[in-house]
Amino acid sequence: MRLIAALVADEEGATAIEYGLVASLIALAIVGAVLSIGNNLTPIFSSIATHV
Repeated sequence: MRLIAALVADEEGATAIEYGLVASLIALAIVGAVLSIGNNLTPIFSSIATHV
């Protein structure tokens, strides 16, 4: 019974999971920003390539 109570009270794993979630959300935001910027730049580079 003490082992179960100790495992429930232990918060080290929860902290690691929280850091993992924060890191994954940041990575998702970066990927979204890069894809958005890439989609906006495609017509610009196509126009430049046509004029060259």
